[in-house]
Amino acid sequence: MTTSQRVFAAVLASLLTLPVFLPQPVAGQDAQSSAVPEPELLRRLANLGDSLSKAGQFSGVILLARSGSPIFQRAYGLADRARSLPNNTETAFDLGSINKVFTQIAIQQLVGTGKLELDSTLSRYWPDYPNPDVAHRVTIRQLLQHKSGIGGDIFGDPASGNRHDIRGLKDFLPLFVGEPLQFEPGSQTAYSNAGYIVLGLLIERISGQNYYDYVREHIFQAAGMTRTASFAPDSLPANTAIGYTQRAADGSSASTLRPNTTQLPGRGSSAGGGYSTAGDLLKFLNALRARRIENGLPAGLGIAGGAPGINATVDGDLPGGYDLIVLANLDPPAAQRVARTVRPWLGGRD
Repeated sequence: MTTSQRVFAAVLASLLTLPVFLPQPVAGQDAQSSAVPEPELLRRLANLGDSLSKAGQFSGVILLARSGSPIFQRAYGLADRARSLPNNTETAFDLGSINKVFTQIAIQQLVGTGKLELDSTLSRYWPDYPNPDVAHRVTIRQLLQHKSGIGGDIFGDPASGNRHDIRGLKDFLPLFVGEPLQFEPGSQTAYSNAGYIVLGLLIERISGQNYYDYVREHIFQAAGMTRTASFAPDSLPANTAIGYTQRAADGSSASTLRPNTTQLPGRGSSAGGGYSTAGDLLKFLNALRARRIENGLPAGLGIAGGAPGINATVDGDLPGGYDLIVLANLDPPAAQRVARTVRPWLGGRD
């Protein structure tokens, strides 16, 4: 990698490692009321989306649902600026690290079937893992909780020098597998995208399925999510947003927006980079509530993802029985800014 590529990779890593929280039940919720009366809430939400869009600070979709049904859903900005194609409420957006929640569920499903034990080491299930020291010291639970000590840069270039040559989870492994542990497993917490690549590959080994096929069959199909997948950025399907960033290749801020396509891998991974729509993510929350996803998590999610040209938030089971989903094809904090503003209106956290 060149110096400018390393700087950009560091910026990308810092943005893509937005918190992904293991869901916790929301205590003390009042399912009947919110801090702001609903007509005023919807008026404020419409004004917020309009003003941020006009200021060039938001491009994407905002969805607010109550009791699992949308009460506000509106799109802003352009999905493809070169062709002047607008975003609409069915547009799919890159989710960044939000995909980790699907990986978490897949691991829990394998635990539920007795094929995996969280406190076993990686070596038990992957005896020929290319880094034996890591395999014999790191447990599956530590990988899930970002306590493994596995580091390395999944945002670097493969041997070919072309990021788009990364088309499967195995293509990420050479980018970090030779790195020593950053700390004694379990002794610290440090966000690890590489650790979630390992979890995805472990899902493949144990299930006998390609990771993308596994999550589609066991999570997306169970929830009725038909527009959620890991698309190749050089051949995006119709009605999928291109990300636009002001980050230059050296990590500095540029004056104009440009597509983030060349900086993305050839396919997203178990660590992030898949695509979905606001509607599909609401289906996901509803499926969690209805327990239609085997070994699913509580719907009280508070998760976010971001990278250059990518920002997304999903907040489920907020006070008043609300769900808030914000997807953007601009740099952070495009979506997070909206979510931080709206949550207090619902009586929730900012």
